[in-house]
Amino acid sequence: MRGLTMTAAVRRLVDLALEEDIGSGDITTDALVPPEARAAATIIAKEPLVVAGLDVARYVFRQLDPAIRFDSPTADGTAVEKGQVVVQLQGQLAALLTAERTALNFLQRLSGIATQTRAYTALLGDSSTRLVDTRKTTPGWRVLEKYAVRVGGAANHRMGLFDGVLIKDNHIAACGGIATAVQRIRAAHSHLSKIEVEAANLDEVRQALDAGADVIMLDNMGPPAIREATALIAGRALVEVSGGVTAENLRALAAAGVDLISVGALTHSARAVDLSMNIE
Repeated sequence: MRGLTMTAAVRRLVDLALEEDIGSGDITTDALVPPEARAAATIIAKEPLVVAGLDVARYVFRQLDPAIRFDSPTADGTAVEKGQVVVQLQGQLAALLTAERTALNFLQRLSGIATQTRAYTALLGDSSTRLVDTRKTTPGWRVLEKYAVRVGGAANHRMGLFDGVLIKDNHIAACGGIATAVQRIRAAHSHLSKIEVEAANLDEVRQALDAGADVIMLDNMGPPAIREATALIAGRALVEVSGGVTAENLRALAAAGVDLISVGALTHSARAVDLSMNIE
């Protein structure tokens, strides 16, 4: 699994979150806590969860107190139980109080995605089908949310429009057909670039095969149609299933013999998990 890199874009996002929350100053903490006061604190899991986002939380606290001590007995990807300590902190009390909500917002959101993803991957068991995410992410959070998906045990689909060709229904409509769309992509890009084509029915699957698609995405098809499409493709292209995927039908879709299942719910519907910080 690729780790999280605190890129300039991620740092800008965190800085924006801090600016949004603090504004001209934390008027409550500034009035109640002397600058020299120091304290220890713990962040505790209030429910079973998979941890993700520790590096982001560390960055949040250190923006307000560069010397803060941030220790974690866990690592991203660790499953913890209710009541378990996730982070131990020591530093300026004012910094701990001011950074608390922003740090928890990142930890709760990213751990929620990792937790939900881990639950989905567990449903696949020893299946060879790979679970992947989509571009249905919170604007500005994509790098972080896709990282949390990897922490949870699934893989990433394309990061954005720039790193993978996916010809969807509206592209096909704009070009007048699958064959034309594929021809234009082949003319515009290197032979090393894989081409994925979305297909909504068996006729479109045949057209994608005839056009030489490398990956065929079966969009919103049920298990019987997916099995028929997989038999038709017969290994000539990778088969991805997308649309209408839930925890309830995930196993049945994988059993249809597909290579990939993309699930937007890994990011767009993940619930933020419950974590809290306690000053000691």
